[in-house]
Amino acid sequence: MRPLFVLEKDMAFEFDWVDAFTGSVFGGNGCAVVHGGAALSEAVCRAYVRETSLVECTFTGPSDVADIRVRYFLASREIPFAGHPTVATVVAMRRRGMITDGPLVLETAAGLVPVSVQGDYVTMTQNRPEFGATVDAGLVAAVGGLKASDIVHPPQIVSTGLPFCITLVRDRATLARATLDQRALADYATAQGLKITDVMEPFWVCLEGATQDGDTFSRLLMAPPSPPEDPFTGSATGCMAAYLWANDLIKEPIFTAEQGHGLGRAGKARVEVLGPRDEITGVKVSGQGALVMSGLAHLE
Repeated sequence: MRPLFVLEKDMAFEFDWVDAFTGSVFGGNGCAVVHGGAALSEAVCRAYVRETSLVECTFTGPSDVADIRVRYFLASREIPFAGHPTVATVVAMRRRGMITDGPLVLETAAGLVPVSVQGDYVTMTQNRPEFGATVDAGLVAAVGGLKASDIVHPPQIVSTGLPFCITLVRDRATLARATLDQRALADYATAQGLKITDVMEPFWVCLEGATQDGDTFSRLLMAPPSPPEDPFTGSATGCMAAYLWANDLIKEPIFTAEQGHGLGRAGKARVEVLGPRDEITGVKVSGQGALVMSGLAHLE
């Protein structure tokens, strides 16, 4: 295998672009995986994400405590963990022969993340959920241009590695009407004591699938410099699953989550909440990845 990166001359890093939570290219959510790039500066990593126009990219490197270190970046900042980039990273490494089928542990800023891989199918075990404050339904509804009555259960901040405000709406028609109001998003962020608007965003969900295979359908609306909507949000899906199970909103802890269909990028995950409703120990989120392209990124 060729060296994964060359530091002395042109800072050329091998990368793979993988669509996650889909078995075919141009579906699910894309992520560019920069192999050996974990030592790059934050400014370079953020600039690379902006260059790709993706929501997130990952940068990998060696780890003293796990099999591989993974850094996750938005265009605006580094984040501790993300779901679809985890699937993309593992699929990219598997495609290159850097890992074999079986268990794997990733070092992330959110802690160690156990993963298993079988070909292009990846299962991650997200952290024990942290349940934060409930948020006023009217405040959250305004972010999506909806009414408080469109929300059928108190929204709540939940994190399995990255926090989101899980918001259950009445049905798919309501979900389809949601449109980001950036001023309302700023008001929501201020009310949560936040100085930025790209954290703890509402993750909108309904208890209907986009297809006959799905049990839930979700959306994540985002403000610039990110794209306006995330095709599939694996970290938020774990948070959503924990919320639904803990609040007795789903009958079974195993279900199929769908997202991205309205964008023409259908994505699907198998989700399993671990533990009883009052003592959840983690959430397994599983999905496929499809390799789209590979090449060199010249990051001087």
